[in-house]
Amino acid sequence: MTAPDSPVVLRVAGRPVGRYVTRPELPARLSPRPYLHPVTTLAGTAVTELSPADHAHHLGVGVAVPDVEGHNFWGGRTFVRDQGPTELDNHGAQRHTGFQLRDPDGFVEELRWVAAGGELLRERRTVAATSLTESAWALDFTFSLTNVTPRPVTIGSPATNGRPGAAYGGFFWRARKEATAPDVFTAGTEGESEVHGKRADWVALAGTDWTLVFAGATDATRRDPWFVRTAEYPGVGSSLAFAERLAIAPGETAVRRIVTVVADGRPDRGEAAALVRKAVSQ
Repeated sequence: MTAPDSPVVLRVAGRPVGRYVTRPELPARLSPRPYLHPVTTLAGTAVTELSPADHAHHLGVGVAVPDVEGHNFWGGRTFVRDQGPTELDNHGAQRHTGFQLRDPDGFVEELRWVAAGGELLRERRTVAATSLTESAWALDFTFSLTNVTPRPVTIGSPATNGRPGAAYGGFFWRARKEATAPDVFTAGTEGESEVHGKRADWVALAGTDWTLVFAGATDATRRDPWFVRTAEYPGVGSSLAFAERLAIAPGETAVRRIVTVVADGRPDRGEAAALVRKAVSQ
């Protein structure tokens, strides 16, 4: 019998495509949180990395936020205005409390975001793996953050704290690092400088023999600009706090849904758009 909080193995057409770890044993500095790793294409190519040498706090696929009321749920150093990246004892943790649903193709999970001995947010996370074609599948990832405190909770980023362009925080996918940087493109633009910090219906990250296509699947999610890195490391996220802090009133909930196409090969723009349409409509 499977232990109730043991890792979940996601499957598409019987093939394992992702492993979700609920209770990782990680030092506090990495802001411990559940994550997906490895995630693979249908052919078995890994498209995530866990604690790589360049950023030990990058944990596959998940939700990571560098500033929740001054608490670091991203990991590593904290960007301090007029000071820069600084080591602080301010790290929070996302604690898995249980599954409401757990199937081979997905799950519904409850989490608590805790820091300094208190709970700031309660999250419901829904993850599903669906088949698209013989060479592509989709990861449908929804997270709902509810403020469980009696006062507003605000979410920030290094960008809102004075570091231009560093608006990371929210859904984040640390992709596979290869000898050459991946290509990144949208329906009308290409290149890191053109895609990063912009809104787009979808963003594609293409490696040597794999492609990830990220799409916001709700109006609120599509309003969030994309955080994109290719040269320094390969990663894509959806920015919760790009230009200003995101405030969640007591008892209120912020919801975001990102659908990611995981494909073998390198689909062109038309093929990427078609895969996204199919993935979001399922």
